[in-house]
Amino acid sequence: MIRHIIFFSVKPGTDVETVREGLMNLGRIPHSSHFEVTLNRKLDLYENEVDIVVYAEFENEAALHAYKADPIYGQTTANVRPMREMRFSADVIAADK
Repeated sequence: MIRHIIFFSVKPGTDVETVREGLMNLGRIPHSSHFEVTLNRKLDLYENEVDIVVYAEFENEAALHAYKADPIYGQTTANVRPMREMRFSADVIAADK
């Protein structure tokens, strides 16, 4: 399983909830086995620049690639990109339990 984790910050003056709602549109793409968009609680003692976290799980790389190739992904990216300031992405293989 691949865990797809994206961290966003929004531009000053931009409504965080508007960006979160825009990113929720990605949940309509059928290739993930789990999908969520959450607001950062900003409880860390050292760093709190991240506003929003997108977390999704995919069975394999093919499912992740199909997710990114979906037209909803492209449209959502185009809609959200002007409102975001920072974006970091990580795709990691889940450890066996």
